[in-house]
Amino acid sequence: MQKYERISIKLAFYILFNAIYSLFLIKSRNFVSDKVFKPINDMTTLYLVRHGETVDNAAQILQGQTPGKLNEKGIQQAEEVARKMANNHIDVFVASDLWRSIQTCEIIARPHLLGADGLPLSDKPLSDGQTPLSGGNTPLSDEQIEKYIVTTPLLRERDWGDFTGKFIPSLPKNPKDWPSNIEGLEKMKSRAQNFLTWLKVTYPGKTILAVGHGIINKAVQSVYYKRPMNEIEKMTNAEVRFLVL
Repeated sequence: MQKYERISIKLAFYILFNAIYSLFLIKSRNFVSDKVFKPINDMTTLYLVRHGETVDNAAQILQGQTPGKLNEKGIQQAEEVARKMANNHIDVFVASDLWRSIQTCEIIARPHLLGADGLPLSDKPLSDGQTPLSGGNTPLSDEQIEKYIVTTPLLRERDWGDFTGKFIPSLPKNPKDWPSNIEGLEKMKSRAQNFLTWLKVTYPGKTILAVGHGIINKAVQSVYYKRPMNEIEKMTNAEVRFLVL
């Protein structure tokens, strides 16, 4: 009898250990950005991306809500993401309405806007129930690809007020010395929460790739994980993180 009791205890311990380990894997994968994860069926899933490096990033200029433009390195970074994610199913492409994010999203989206024959889609209006992947084979320009990208101001970078356009190393580090017209963290987190809610309501059960910015992406993850923003590691240029909404 004691032998069977020992076996039962070992079996229970084994089941408990595997349950805890599985939960750990599910939670930890959201912070691993060097792998591409498969979305979970019937769940709204999000690939959250930071835009590629810009001219102002390299020059250490605070861009804030100015448009920005990818430099050559930034274009290559976006192209690398496009290659890694070319075979991943994505239903919707979203970007902030600032040009550096739109430009990054266009590059990542291009491999997904190909027909079954491997040729770019035609630029024709989509009828009800039609998806971009059911189009024709006329090459798409950047302007045409942009029509497949949903833009939103909810994903804009932080408004840095009077600091916008300034050389970052020259700016004061203490927030007490900052101008009053800088967007506050709570306002940004409210915007981030509205963004996540908008995705879940508008695209239930879909897989979304959204290109944002360094600080707003921190705010998105802050409200998602219910952790302070200073505990969220800032994303590098063109980094991808995976969230199940």
